[in-house]
Amino acid sequence: MELRCYQPSDLSQLGQLFYDTVHTICARDYSREQLDAWATGTLPWQQWNDSLLAHYSLVAQKDGILVGFGDLAPDGYLDRLYVHRDYQRQHIGTALCEALESKARQLGLAAVTTHASRTARPFFARRGYALLCAQTVERHGVLLENFPMRLSLEKL
Repeated sequence: MELRCYQPSDLSQLGQLFYDTVHTICARDYSREQLDAWATGTLPWQQWNDSLLAHYSLVAQKDGILVGFGDLAPDGYLDRLYVHRDYQRQHIGTALCEALESKARQLGLAAVTTHASRTARPFFARRGYALLCAQTVERHGVLLENFPMRLSLEKL
């Protein structure tokens, strides 16, 4: 597997990966209505592209297949981290997360924060992210629960 920087030509594959991952991997933790509100199948393409270009954004490829992606905003917010539904539990999410956290350290940031789904919360907890609270967010008129979490990067 190789990690590389996001390119705009990756966007359609990332959009499909996002949709497929949410609708399969997260299905045990959210209702069909919630999944449809979270990943509608239609992305705000320009907004996603602009965001991915403004952030430190990585894609993971394996044998020429895009198998994951993640991005870190300049303020240390880990915005997206998704792994292809057929490539779960192969350390792809870990590799992406380690690279994003490493970038945050290089930038001198004190912490990385994220809003983890029910599905992703255990992954981030194992990495040392502290749960800040549970919250409910609205997407397309549907309520979804997620969890703001924080990883301190400050040296003890």
